[in-house]
Amino acid sequence: MPSRPSRPTRAVLGLLPPALLFALITWQVAADGPLLRPDERLSRALVHPDRASELLADLGEIQVAVPVLVLVAGYAAWRGRAAGGARWWVPSLAALAVLLLVPLIVVPLKIWTDRPGTPAVPPATGYYPSGHTATAAVAYGAAALVLLPWLRTASARRLTLATSALLVLAVSFGLVRRGYHWPLDVVASWCLCAVLLGALWLLLERERRARERLRTAAGRPCQTGAPRPSTRTTRTSDPSASRPYRGARKPQDTP
Repeated sequence: MPSRPSRPTRAVLGLLPPALLFALITWQVAADGPLLRPDERLSRALVHPDRASELLADLGEIQVAVPVLVLVAGYAAWRGRAAGGARWWVPSLAALAVLLLVPLIVVPLKIWTDRPGTPAVPPATGYYPSGHTATAAVAYGAAALVLLPWLRTASARRLTLATSALLVLAVSFGLVRRGYHWPLDVVASWCLCAVLLGALWLLLERERRARERLRTAAGRPCQTGAPRPSTRTTRTSDPSASRPYRGARKPQDTP
């Protein structure tokens, strides 16, 4: 019977579908493929510029999304250092590094594809993929992943993930509704960020397992942020425990 792939292997394989879908959409945009016709029709049906959609789109601004991740990353680093964890700085630094990758990937793609905007915006090019969607997805998603180990209850973790997903959906809806982006621009950014956040999750899982191994080897509990065990000697009520060992007594001969 063939062995099942390990959890990290399954996670890596899970990154393939969004990566392939991102490559497909990028190819269609670059080659002006047939997939763009239904995308344009869907955009015309959804566009309805209003103040609400503009405010939702603004949640993907760098001035809004990036400070959220910086604050959460700083909090997680502070908690990790206070708990005396090994490599406490890695999760926060990794989350910020993934966010830094967003413009390094998105900007060259905008220049290469040179896709024009919707009729709702002034004539321009460079709308693919959506930078606002990518910024929101990575900033809010990475903040949730870094914060999860410090949440004590399952309901708090679920609420954090749901809030992160809701913010990304709100930004995406606002961008399409306002006409700032075509729907495929947003979907492509989802796929790209799924790969980036999946890679971040794999790194955080690897770090978590490494910390657990270190705690186990040192005889410390494996819970995140658990206090260090006391090193003071515990006194015992047995008086013989404090007497030095003087060797075994020779048993008396039995009659």
